[in-house]
Amino acid sequence: MLLLLPLLLAACDTPKDTPVALGYSPAPPEGSRPTITLGVHPLHNPAKLFALFGPIIEDLDQAIPEIRIRLEASRDYADFENKLKNRQLELALPNPYQTLTAIQYGYSIFAKVRGDDDFRGIFVVRKDDKKLKRIEDLRGKTISYPSPTATAGGLMQHLHIQEHGVNVLQEVDNRYVGSQESAIMHVALGMSDVGSTWPPPWRNFQKDHPDLASQLEVRWETPSLPNNGLIARDDMSPALVERIRSHLVALSDTPHGQALLAHAELQGFDAADTQTYQPVREFLERYQAQLGAWPE
Repeated sequence: MLLLLPLLLAACDTPKDTPVALGYSPAPPEGSRPTITLGVHPLHNPAKLFALFGPIIEDLDQAIPEIRIRLEASRDYADFENKLKNRQLELALPNPYQTLTAIQYGYSIFAKVRGDDDFRGIFVVRKDDKKLKRIEDLRGKTISYPSPTATAGGLMQHLHIQEHGVNVLQEVDNRYVGSQESAIMHVALGMSDVGSTWPPPWRNFQKDHPDLASQLEVRWETPSLPNNGLIARDDMSPALVERIRSHLVALSDTPHGQALLAHAELQGFDAADTQTYQPVREFLERYQAQLGAWPE
């Protein structure tokens, strides 16, 4: 197991000293149609994100011929959030927390990922760990998370633990390991007691690592929130944003679009605005009241 450990963890995350091409396609030649960059928060490692989302972006690119839409990944949550703060992305698909915080940087919400029932936090543990029967049993345990600002991979679990009477900031050993898959892998390899994630990465882990996944199970889950958002920078043409929204929302209406969505492991897209994310705002207010600060 010790010999396999570095290899398995390397499969979860790209080593920091290994260059990664984070753009989906090369820059267009000078004088060609203008390029719009759509950045997706780290749902997956860059290679998998390009494989899953690339066909949807290509389809959107072909549907709006006067612009070129380029998919961009980020090395980690902090990298993605810095791009929002610096307004480097014209379009973005952030998590719900990032969706709301991006408003202060001049972004507006125009759509969201469908399937709110799937947007819930889950706690993955080893099946043979019989000591963890209740949330209260997490005192003194180690929990691995993808990032401090991962909504369904961390924030929802933090509040769930706190509201069950456990001081999550003082009575739990919280470790941030860089990705959803790595948070689960740490449990499989005995490096943490609990993995904090949400259903899509868990389903992917079951497909990609069936032997390891067979040793794990979901023991608890949190209530759900509105799913990941789609936002546009405030210098984008409203008419162009509307065309992008209409095309994405209509994907689920045709067999071709349904195939693209299935390939990306998405149910579809829905129109959305700031009011759509009021439950997330209320969640963050509870988070601040219970834990004393906004997540960072």
